[in-house]
Amino acid sequence: MSVESTDNTNNPHNSTLIWEYQAAAVTFGWSPPTIKLIFPMHPLPKLSVKDALSYGKTDYRARIRLINQDKNKYNTPKYRFVVRFTNKDIVAQIVSASIAGDIVKASAYAHELPQYGLTVGLTNYAAAYCTGLLLARRVLKMLEMDEEYEGNLEATGEDFSVEPTESRRPFRALLDVGLIRTTTGNRVFGALKGALDGGLDIPHSDKRFAGFNKENKQLDAEIHRNYIYGGHVSNYMKMLNYDEPEKFQTHFSQHLKKGVDAESMEELYKKVHAAIRADPNPKKTEKPAPKTHKRYNLKKLTYEERKNKLIERVKALNGAAGGDDDDEDDEE
Repeated sequence: MSVESTDNTNNPHNSTLIWEYQAAAVTFGWSPPTIKLIFPMHPLPKLSVKDALSYGKTDYRARIRLINQDKNKYNTPKYRFVVRFTNKDIVAQIVSASIAGDIVKASAYAHELPQYGLTVGLTNYAAAYCTGLLLARRVLKMLEMDEEYEGNLEATGEDFSVEPTESRRPFRALLDVGLIRTTTGNRVFGALKGALDGGLDIPHSDKRFAGFNKENKQLDAEIHRNYIYGGHVSNYMKMLNYDEPEKFQTHFSQHLKKGVDAESMEELYKKVHAAIRADPNPKKTEKPAPKTHKRYNLKKLTYEERKNKLIERVKALNGAAGGDDDDEDDEE
């Protein structure tokens, strides 16, 4: 007896089956023809949910250190000041971690800034400062701490840290930058500066603020103030208008359309800061009613509707049949 096997799976049952055929041939004295045993291939791999690590959107080494909480604090939330940037928006959130997932306590977005007077340049350093300031004032007002911790009322560019009062300690959060490269002058530190001036307690260093000099290890407050009030944008507007007027018309077309020029940039941001402090509450926007789309599929009828429809058809057919009989009688 010869047995051929086409199994590629190293199935442990293969040897057992072959041995049984050989034992039967010896016992009964018959020699069966060549048998080709075909065993199934490997089954499809089990589908598993992709691990978040494979997406590469989270720095878990940093996240573990940001959410770890002391056991003697009895489930007290540990808040993070989360800042993220998109092509057209800035997202700032106060987030705490739980077993079920992250919980967002408050949030602010750069697309809210037009409500406070800033209609253009919603993703630069100055806009990041405004977004951080808006979030700080919003969360403090939510906790009824806005009057107790007013923060830095005038942005001078110097480093500022809120001091605790006798009644309540300041709201503390840790900066969460995600995968952002923490280079000197990055916009994420503009949002950090806005949150600090807004009255939040965030552990930080001034080494990454715009204007920090690496050689003498000091922060140039004037340069930093220039960035907070959009001075770097106004300087570029002046230079581009002088060197390439045509490119200036296209590059800053929205600024020109909204009436924002290089000279009025600082006053504009001062008004925005004042408006944010006056009313940081989120504004409810009325969304347009959804359009009624045409149905191309037949609507499913209920039993009563189908029954009534059938009765109407029968009546119509009976009426048509009666009319034909009358016509035939008239012809006769």
